[in-house]
Amino acid sequence: MTLAPKALLSVFLLGAIMGVVAFVAAGTINYWQAWVYLFIFTITSLLTTIYLIKNDPELLKRRLRGGPTAETRTSQRVIMAFTSLGFIGLLVVPGLDQRFGWSNVPVYEVIAGDTLVAIGFYFIYLVYRVNTYTSATIEIADDQKVIESGPYSLVRHPMYSSALLYLLGTPLALGSYWGLVPFVVIVPFLIWRILDEEKMLLGELKGYEQYQHRVRYRLIPGVW
Repeated sequence: MTLAPKALLSVFLLGAIMGVVAFVAAGTINYWQAWVYLFIFTITSLLTTIYLIKNDPELLKRRLRGGPTAETRTSQRVIMAFTSLGFIGLLVVPGLDQRFGWSNVPVYEVIAGDTLVAIGFYFIYLVYRVNTYTSATIEIADDQKVIESGPYSLVRHPMYSSALLYLLGTPLALGSYWGLVPFVVIVPFLIWRILDEEKMLLGELKGYEQYQHRVRYRLIPGVW
């Protein structure tokens, strides 16, 4: 299968799997919050994928090689394994919440969650526009250089900042306060991934130490 069909198929396959997880956990397909969330997630993923197909297929290839087994560092395999389980929890817990009625999330907060998801994916698109080296795994390309433009002028890891937005938005979009528990569990692993990645970048990417001095914050401007 060539790159474009493979990438497009992966988008719809991921959306379908996420839907099965959420609806099975909820015990019903009468779950409008999940339908809206899956639509936004799938459409934004699809638009981003189409952009990469047209403008940066090499980056798309790197993005398709993701997941715990693709990592070369043991620490990153552990991090990605727990992060993947946490993401499943972001779908399962809200589904169970829907089934048993643990939360009563108002519509405006559901909309706010969907908005965070959409904004998170938009920022990911901005990252892709300026950094063709944004691999799904922790690695350094032979010709890689430090990127300082766009979102990289604000934080050193804007991809993770973007992920933080849509991960936070997911349980709210799915109408669950209890779904924030898996989000809280994911955050320490996200921080661990950033710190571990920075050790490698500092040792292997020329100019990264100077970049650290110019851009102080890793994840959230003005905070950390």
